Amino acid sequence: TWLAASGVALVLATSGIALRGLNFGVEFTGGRLMEYATSAPVDADRARDALADAGLPRAVVQSSGDDDLSVRTDQLSNAEAVKVDKAIGDLAGGAEKIRDELIGPSLGDELRRGALIALASALAAQLLYLAVRFRWTFGTSAVAAMAHDALILVGVFAWLGKPIDGVFLAALLTVIGYSVNDSVVVFDRIRELSAGDRKTPFSRLANTAILQTLPRTVNTGMGAVFILSALTLLGGDSLTDFALALLIGIVVGTYSSMFTAAPLAIELQARSTPPPPTATPRSAPRGAAMI
Repeated sequence: TWLAASGVALVLATSGIALRGLNFGVEFTGGRLMEYATSAPVDADRARDALADAGLPRAVVQSSGDDDLSVRTDQLSNAEAVKVDKAIGDLAGGAEKIRDELIGPSLGDELRRGALIALASALAAQLLYLAVRFRWTFGTSAVAAMAHDALILVGVFAWLGKPIDGVFLAALLTVIGYSVNDSVVVFDRIRELSAGDRKTPFSRLANTAILQTLPRTVNTGMGAVFILSALTLLGGDSLTDFALALLIGIVVGTYSSMFTAAPLAIELQARSTPPPPTATPRSAPRGAAMI
């Protein structure tokens, strides 16, 4: 039942990738990077609003403590670049452009490949670690749960039209680490219970392990949810997407460690364990009464 629910959630989320596509950021598609030295500190949210008013709603603005402001956009014409210069200069009371670089499509493709390699390497390393630390059924289940969490997170961002950029990639890798951490807690408890009990069915041991680790899992997740909810609502545009990705990932990761990884491990364990031999019934003695 729980695996079917996970499958439905996975289909609903990933259908957003097929129907709406992924909104790749400037790092992956190419664009333009401009950096300014401002005469006074400029709030990144105000600069983002000013650029949106100038016709550049997708511009990514970041500020640093030494009065530097960076703007990343899609490919710009010279007239659009002048609009950016004017918008930043008006906000700061004067700004000097100290950097202006084009990010070509080839560099975007290279960064995209690097991101996919990083994601695949993380999954492979987790599978190897879990297979060595526990057993292959646990490792396969945990990696499947991680892939489930990652695909749901990407699908939700596709439905929302949020950018898939370097910040999202950092959040995605963090979610992968959090997901396997929860799964390891459950599987480690299953291992401890099965070491001292060879007679109880594996499914019952797994259920007991989930119940024993449930308070720890929920309490840890709730603590993170409170912080990330505050960042999502109050952190401003520069932190909203990052906090939202972590918030979705933690909720889904907490669910999957109990209701995806453990049931899948039960199914794999049942298929990999040979059934016990059945005893051949003795024939009743001749002349015995049949009951």
